[in-house]
Amino acid sequence: MNTRFGWGILGPGRIATKFATHLERLPEATLVAVGSRSAARAREFAQQYGARHSYGSYAGLVADPDVDAVYVATPHPFHKEHAVLCLQHGKAVLCEKPMAVNERQVRDMVECARESGVFLMEAMWTRFIPVVVRVRQWLREKAIGDVRMVTADFGFRTGWDPQARLLDPDLAGGALLDVGVYTVAFASMVFGKPPAEILASAHIGQTGIDEQTGMLFRYEDGALALLSCAVRTNTPQEARIQGTEGSIHVPAFWHATSAVLQVKGQEPLHISDTAGYQYEAAEVISCTRAGKTESPSMPLDESIAIARTMEQVRALIGLTYPMENMD
Repeated sequence: MNTRFGWGILGPGRIATKFATHLERLPEATLVAVGSRSAARAREFAQQYGARHSYGSYAGLVADPDVDAVYVATPHPFHKEHAVLCLQHGKAVLCEKPMAVNERQVRDMVECARESGVFLMEAMWTRFIPVVVRVRQWLREKAIGDVRMVTADFGFRTGWDPQARLLDPDLAGGALLDVGVYTVAFASMVFGKPPAEILASAHIGQTGIDEQTGMLFRYEDGALALLSCAVRTNTPQEARIQGTEGSIHVPAFWHATSAVLQVKGQEPLHISDTAGYQYEAAEVISCTRAGKTESPSMPLDESIAIARTMEQVRALIGLTYPMENMD
């Protein structure tokens, strides 16, 4: 198609700068507009990344007729409100992960999308990068036999700032929702279903969020997922999939540029490719142009299940957020 697909960005923060930069790698896409609570911030962002329009309100953004889809990049306690606003104005939505704070919010978003007949997808960008697409192909082909165990970790050490988003319970900070979602979604991708049993333990820090969390998932056939996440502890940030006939190793799995397939009796197969947010943006464009209202690779029911799993983990570690008492 000759017409370029028009993107809007709602919330021009740090993650939005990465999305805008990577969107430039996609010839069929163009950044049309930026919306912020600050007109000056929207204007600055639009000038920096070549957007034609900037708005000092989200209402202005969703009213722009040239915007085909909106990337919602605000902190996750605001995802439901902002995604619903976009959906009600007929804009396809790519909503930054986690989709929302809890399962009920995600269900509300999905219900709105389905009632409106408008596309919605959680921005689990890992799933669409070429290396992970290849890993998913290996799994479909049963290249390593039946999967018996998955391990995945994502931890880093952030500086101590009680007012920072990562450590602020009012912004649903903490390890699980910020980076643990990558590990939970990876296990969901591999097994294709929620766990039958969940065990979890965490360190709740001074500000009341989980600074590090460990999870053990058991599936109906006895397969296991051992997952960990942290915002005050550095970890290797890798994933391993162990099967009956071999294994798959994915270094830096959440933005993977390489993977290794090891099958019994064969030489290891090493692959490498690029990573970036442009691949999830391409999925949105492809789906919407095909008339789909959700992605078959990141379906909405799976986003609900991931939210439910993380909520079950939080129940086990005793973590709730202030805004949940006001939902």
